Amino acid sequence: MRRTVLEQFPAGDPRGSRAAEQFAAARRGEGMAAEVVMNLDQDAFLVVVEQPSADR
Repeated sequence: MRRTVLEQFPAGDPRGSRAAEQFAAARRGEGMAAEVVMNLDQDAFLVVVEQPSADR
């Protein structure tokens, strides 16, 4: 499995991870298994989904 980034949100945003969590919740409402992860190198919250690997 590989992860695909759907959207990213700056960690320094005054709302913190809330915007990312809301975006992920909306995607889950559409049937996607979206989750929020932190990218420390970019200082951002990422909304990701798992995708099957193309080499299978």
